[in-house]
Amino acid sequence: MRALLVKAWKVLSLPKSLQIAAMRVTQDEFLIGVTGVILNDKNEILICKHTYRSGKKWSLPGGYLKGKEHPKEGLAREIEEETGLIVRVQEQFRLRTDRETARIDISLIGKFIGGEFKPSHEVSEAQFFSFENLPQISQNQLVLIKEVLQRKEVKEKTFMPKRVEKLNLWQRVRFVVKGE
Repeated sequence: MRALLVKAWKVLSLPKSLQIAAMRVTQDEFLIGVTGVILNDKNEILICKHTYRSGKKWSLPGGYLKGKEHPKEGLAREIEEETGLIVRVQEQFRLRTDRETARIDISLIGKFIGGEFKPSHEVSEAQFFSFENLPQISQNQLVLIKEVLQRKEVKEKTFMPKRVEKLNLWQRVRFVVKGE
């Protein structure tokens, strides 16, 4: 039966919009979620206390994407809607599939830009914590945060070696631009 459908699909040469509509009807669907490791200037991590969770209520900020929304935009929107805080999402870090809930979760790294916390129906508190002082959160989020902080530390060490710290501004520019 499947082989017959594939042949019909090729012969019909349907417009892309009809192809996508047919795929949505016949294919399993996943929810696409976004989770953010958002750091402030002190390398503290934004953690939210969610109103709808039982047990471990604290977790990284995030939510679900809307149709045709880019993951970076979706995470920034979710954080602003739920907390009032403004962030700049810089890069994708990890993709995880949860087969039990038919969910794909995209983990992203970002930076706190500004704004003041405003409680919402989903988040009652949001705070920045040092890694050592994090509230109780899930093990997988703890591992994710640790990996992001280790990656950031490695990037900073490789970008600006200690010998460069002793150089004046023009020497630093030459180092960064020319690698001297």
